[in-house]
Amino acid sequence: MCLKRCQWCLGDTLYESYHDNEWGVPIFDDTLLFEFLVLETFQSGLSWITILRKREFFREAFDNFDAQKIVTYNEAKINTLLNNPKIIRNKAKIMATIANAKAFIEIKEKKGSFANYIWDFVDGKPIQNKYKTSEEMPVTNDLAKKIAKELKEKGFKFIGPIVMYSHMEATGMMNNHLIDCFRYEQINALHQKI
Repeated sequence: MCLKRCQWCLGDTLYESYHDNEWGVPIFDDTLLFEFLVLETFQSGLSWITILRKREFFREAFDNFDAQKIVTYNEAKINTLLNNPKIIRNKAKIMATIANAKAFIEIKEKKGSFANYIWDFVDGKPIQNKYKTSEEMPVTNDLAKKIAKELKEKGFKFIGPIVMYSHMEATGMMNNHLIDCFRYEQINALHQKI
């Protein structure tokens, strides 16, 4: 039997695997939430599949997205990253990642965890969207704009409304699987358990 999937992932096994196993699954682990923030930042201006193909290299290059280690990056480490052909070598995005690690740690210290902070925007319950086609789906919304604005005020860089909306989709803060996708009801069921 052929499974019905969201159109954006079709034709690439890595994309389909990500869609089938990760996209939209609620995440409450701070390190994984930070990983997605970093990856979404690097995706800006690029396709998500480009980032997925480099994901393991990013993990290696950025100390498995350990924010405590990233805030200590010095000029030598930054130069190492800029000379690493396996990742996206963009100095502004690398510097943003260091700044974001600092802001991320500050939020964790104030709120107990980044998950507590970010999930509070949806009152701890994922948003259930009901899109029938990809064309109906926006690239951002008012909530993503609000979160991005607040994160910027807290010192985050390269986190705009589109990046934040993508982050909300990826980390399960909303269910954006199309209603005829086999994952829609599965994700909805996961959301009901929260």
